[in-house]
Amino acid sequence: MTQGSRHLTGSPTSDADGADTPRGGHIGRIIFLNGTSSSGKSSIARELLRTLDETYFHMPVDAFHAMRSRHEMSPEELPAVLHRTWRGFHRAVAGMAAGGNNVVVDHVLSEPWRLLDCLELFPPRNVVLVGVRCPLRELERRETQRGDRPVGLAARQWDQVHAHGLYDIECDTAAAGPEDCARQIKDFLPRRPAPTAFEQLRAKLRPDLPAAG
Repeated sequence: MTQGSRHLTGSPTSDADGADTPRGGHIGRIIFLNGTSSSGKSSIARELLRTLDETYFHMPVDAFHAMRSRHEMSPEELPAVLHRTWRGFHRAVAGMAAGGNNVVVDHVLSEPWRLLDCLELFPPRNVVLVGVRCPLRELERRETQRGDRPVGLAARQWDQVHAHGLYDIECDTAAAGPEDCARQIKDFLPRRPAPTAFEQLRAKLRPDLPAAG
């Protein structure tokens, strides 16, 4: 387990419902699943929607990429288009939470700017940062079996995705199936410690931002 991440048995100091509540309404919770391609994030997200008692929306980044028109673009154009897609995705998630909706997000923090952008946009007290881990050999086996992802994609993402080194909770999808991972996350929610991983990362990586209150 990465240094700084919390075990499920950690001592709770805040209630899961201790969320930021601005004047005018409730801000929803964001369960933020981060892991490489083929690590099992979407499967966990689907199980969370079945398992959690409250209403949640699953917002996968793949759905945003799928909305894009399929016209040909040059290799020079593609990076800018992908960057704008990710930025729009982050703002859509933030908007859903600001509207009072609970959201399950599956994400790939394979570029440092993505985390920095989310730290600015998401209410840090309301984010449950979940590390979705899986051994590289198993990821490569899944890529080959799936056939819809480039083999080697997970390996290219491997070093960066968990580089920030801090989570509220982690799941190993080689050791536990989606149902078990979803149950672990559900059981963790009522006893989330404070400060959250997002609060700590925001203070460390985005000291330019005002303190979240």
